[in-house]
Amino acid sequence: MDITIRQEKEADYQAVEEVIKRAFSDVEISDKTEHHLVKRLRGSEAFIPELSLVAVHEATGELVGQILFTKAKVGDTETLALAPITVLPEFQNRGIGGNLVNKGLELAKELGYASAFVLGHPGYYQKFGFKKASLWGIKAPWVVPDEAFMALELHGKSLDGVSGTVQYADAF
Repeated sequence: MDITIRQEKEADYQAVEEVIKRAFSDVEISDKTEHHLVKRLRGSEAFIPELSLVAVHEATGELVGQILFTKAKVGDTETLALAPITVLPEFQNRGIGGNLVNKGLELAKELGYASAFVLGHPGYYQKFGFKKASLWGIKAPWVVPDEAFMALELHGKSLDGVSGTVQYADAF
């Protein structure tokens, strides 16, 4: 199956929100409002259009996945927050999510961002180099399992000397 990953366009917004609704409809820990979060983030100063990506099925043109990185801070240090990442259930376990993460991280590096944070499944995100944020003395703004809140240095040792609580966009 051929999938193209590209920057989200305004014309994609409704389709992306439908993908998010469908992907989270059976997720037990979801409050089923992730699509509203994406809408709020798009309207915020934290939104980075170049890091809002979609996965498109080439044969049908159907949007099958999305990923969003937004601006965040740890103290005075600008960083990125990865959330959400979504792949339609019928397209999961085919590498689409991994391709979205890899492409997003590659673009983030090219744009000069030095680090990224994610709250998610450690076994999944560790494949991309994410490690427990607590290794740097960095905490989530919510009570979450230590191993589920992770950081990735995109350039060298960009988190050396950085500590504190990650400040996500108000939209979160």
